[in-house]
Amino acid sequence: MKFIRLSAAILVAAAVPAVATAKTPTVGGAPMYPNKTIVQNAATAPNLTTLVAAVKAADLVDTLSGTGPFTVFAPTNDAFAKLPAGTVDTLLKPENKAQLQGVLTYHVVPGRVTAAQLMAKIKAGGGKATLKTVAGGTLTARMMGSRIMLTDAKGGMSHVTTANVYQKNGVVHVIDSVLLP
Repeated sequence: MKFIRLSAAILVAAAVPAVATAKTPTVGGAPMYPNKTIVQNAATAPNLTTLVAAVKAADLVDTLSGTGPFTVFAPTNDAFAKLPAGTVDTLLKPENKAQLQGVLTYHVVPGRVTAAQLMAKIKAGGGKATLKTVAGGTLTARMMGSRIMLTDAKGGMSHVTTANVYQKNGVVHVIDSVLLP
């Protein structure tokens, strides 16, 4: 799995609006256009199909297509595959919609939080930053070398593998594990 190092180059790129950058970022090989919503872009990424299916099953398409802005920590298909066998299928059942909504909104933070802003919060917090999620829970962000690491309420950890994917209604940071409230 390729991890993107959050280097000075990315910090500089984070300060430049996505529209001004020469190259459109990709997720799973699919271009992510800054004039499309989080849902529109995610629907084209082959490595986010489980997330998109979950967003649809949870009836969150309209919410994540709204004005925002939102910061979404987007787990890949491989991240969902790390969950115990049957977990995703169980969560996708209509009778578990509320639980699925809770898991998905735990991956969303209000506002547009770039990697540079998150790293600044971590530095200001003496090595960690606490993020309040839309679900009402908290995520703890720390640096692990040059990568941002998130810790969920259950102690599970996830790394940002692709940062600063700007969207019309927010920013997406792709992560390698599902976060649990």
